[in-house]
Amino acid sequence: QSEDSDKSSKESDSETEVEQVSGYHKLLATLKTSPESESEEEEDESESEEAEESEAEMDSEGSQKTGEGEEGEEDRNDVPEEEEDTAEQMLSQEQADGTDTSCDPRHGVIEEFTDVKHESEFSLETNFMEEESGDCNADRRDSNPFKQHMDKELEEKEIEKMSTLPKTSSQSQWPRLGQVIFSSTLEKHKTLKADKEVDVKQLHLHKPLESTWPKVNKQFLSAVDKPIDSSFTPLQRELFCIMNSYRDLFYPERNALTNGEEIRHAYCLHALNHVLKANAQVLSNNAKRRDRKPGTDTDDHRDQGLTRPKVLMIVPFRECALRIVHIFISLLEVNDKKKIDVSNKKRFKGEFGSDPEEKPPNLKRPEDYEAVFAGNIDDHFRIGVAILQKSMRLYAPFYSSDIIIASPLGIRTVIGAEGEKKRDFDFLSSIEILIIDQADIYLMQNWEHVLHLMKHINLLPLDSHGVDFSRVRMLNLNNWSKYYRQTLLFSALQDPQINSVFNKHCFNYIGQVAVRNVPLTGSISHVVVQLPHVFRRLEADSVTAVIDGRFQFFIDKVLPEYRDAIMSHTLIYVPSYFDYVRLRNYFKKEDLNFTHICEYTKKAAVCRARRFFLKGEKQFLLFTERFHFYKRYTIKGIRNLIFYELPTYPHFYSEICNMLKATDSGVDATWTCTVLYSKYDAQKLAAVVGIDRTAQMLQSKKNVHLFVTGEN
Repeated sequence: QSEDSDKSSKESDSETEVEQVSGYHKLLATLKTSPESESEEEEDESESEEAEESEAEMDSEGSQKTGEGEEGEEDRNDVPEEEEDTAEQMLSQEQADGTDTSCDPRHGVIEEFTDVKHESEFSLETNFMEEESGDCNADRRDSNPFKQHMDKELEEKEIEKMSTLPKTSSQSQWPRLGQVIFSSTLEKHKTLKADKEVDVKQLHLHKPLESTWPKVNKQFLSAVDKPIDSSFTPLQRELFCIMNSYRDLFYPERNALTNGEEIRHAYCLHALNHVLKANAQVLSNNAKRRDRKPGTDTDDHRDQGLTRPKVLMIVPFRECALRIVHIFISLLEVNDKKKIDVSNKKRFKGEFGSDPEEKPPNLKRPEDYEAVFAGNIDDHFRIGVAILQKSMRLYAPFYSSDIIIASPLGIRTVIGAEGEKKRDFDFLSSIEILIIDQADIYLMQNWEHVLHLMKHINLLPLDSHGVDFSRVRMLNLNNWSKYYRQTLLFSALQDPQINSVFNKHCFNYIGQVAVRNVPLTGSISHVVVQLPHVFRRLEADSVTAVIDGRFQFFIDKVLPEYRDAIMSHTLIYVPSYFDYVRLRNYFKKEDLNFTHICEYTKKAAVCRARRFFLKGEKQFLLFTERFHFYKRYTIKGIRNLIFYELPTYPHFYSEICNMLKATDSGVDATWTCTVLYSKYDAQKLAAVVGIDRTAQMLQSKKNVHLFVTGEN
């Protein structure tokens, strides 16, 4: 693995952050350290080496590099508690601070490598279509989805309609996807029907994809699928049907263990098909312009955007980028004899690959954790890819790239912040397909980076970048690119922030398709310990009021019940880092006997906190969701659980509850579990208790709902 993870985790060690109350989803910025926290962290670290059971576990666990400090530069800044009043004033500078601290040569900002020597070979302006690789005649067919989508000429009144009128929606039940919601503003909106069978030849795939796809995708096909369809799994068939129609897509059931790779293959096929068709059109028109008679001028060859990049793929880790590029290469190689030329391949494998020997041995983690954090998990990267006929160019300069693969942090540091001298987002002006994969992980990294990207995509460029305006499509010149952009959003869960991006930042004129299945049982069914679950409802008038309402409800109604010494060994699970800081500051102010662990806590401090909690020397343990996401340690000694808010990931609920069985002492009947929720937590609540119980709980005005589960 690269050194980036080491550096970022070192930068983010200190825990002392400013308390955030009103600007809940904004990030903090300053670089001072609280003396109180510093002395606390610098306690005799030899304590962590004592022969304690929990620390022995930590010695093996703590050495793993999971990038817990890689959530984004703005998250890392240390703020003393006495400065909490200045948080609002500092917000305007936070973005700049975050970006500047990222400008490390190893992160590729100052000394970023780009391939210069292959510029002419991959230039769209100076190359022409090779007859044998051409698929131009096929691309002229009226039924070709690419041509249909890109050649559609919208009218001013249609644009105005999309900007002002609400979307109309309809729903359909698909065999594999389940409940599918279609929404669109424009009339003449036709609901897609799931294809039971797909003939590859009818998909209008560009050469050589028609022949390579069945071979590349063979690994996912079972004997059951083959009689029906020799090239797609049932899931891929339905997803690709939507992708190939150029509608926006939100699929919130991506699972790294089960369907993650088959989804990745499907969207890689679509992205590559789009790029090959777009480039073939340009090269074909180059030949026509070359062969035309002098003096004849035509406006028929408008075939490109204001900048070259067409596809932007946002993925969380370098390993994901590595897999995508490998899929591209496999799809372009017709057979073993016809290998394509890939420039800088060795360098790419070195920077994006990983050494299997680096992984510490004997680490026991859940299977889903191993699947998500496989390979190189550095989260600061970006790479341009150019594809021309039978060759691929890695590390292409962005303005010479067809596809850009990047992490949110990697793209964020290029876009920069307002007022910075060195920033660039012109290359995002003509993106035609935006793919955001594993969106749920960005909630654990830094969601602000995703929002920052969405604000800067498909804007008119500030510079012409040498474009031939006679070749630029009118849709781009009219600044209508965002109405033609297709967005593909894949996530492991439904979340209000992810939903918001899909609903507010996707403007595709064809419309949107979202998969909306409701959970029937919920993760509470996977709790294997005898445990009473008390769900306590808090009232709030708005989503923003919930933040303060939850805190007040906790300190007034819940915490007093746990102050008694008999309620020791209480773990408080806090999903939001800002809520964690607020609670930690309150606990310190009230001089409560507590310890705390977050994603920025040093290894030695984590050891001490776990030991104090296990022995009962500390009554409370404040515990953040992001620490659990990046480490997945088993916390021993829990007798009482408080979920300050429902977990982002539903399966974390049962995981945390099942930690109680790790404690040898104690009687089941003395264990408690209390959960705080409001009417705005409907999605998270349904994922934990199921849709039927959720409906009952939200209709009822009672504050306490008791459920007891046992071994299943």
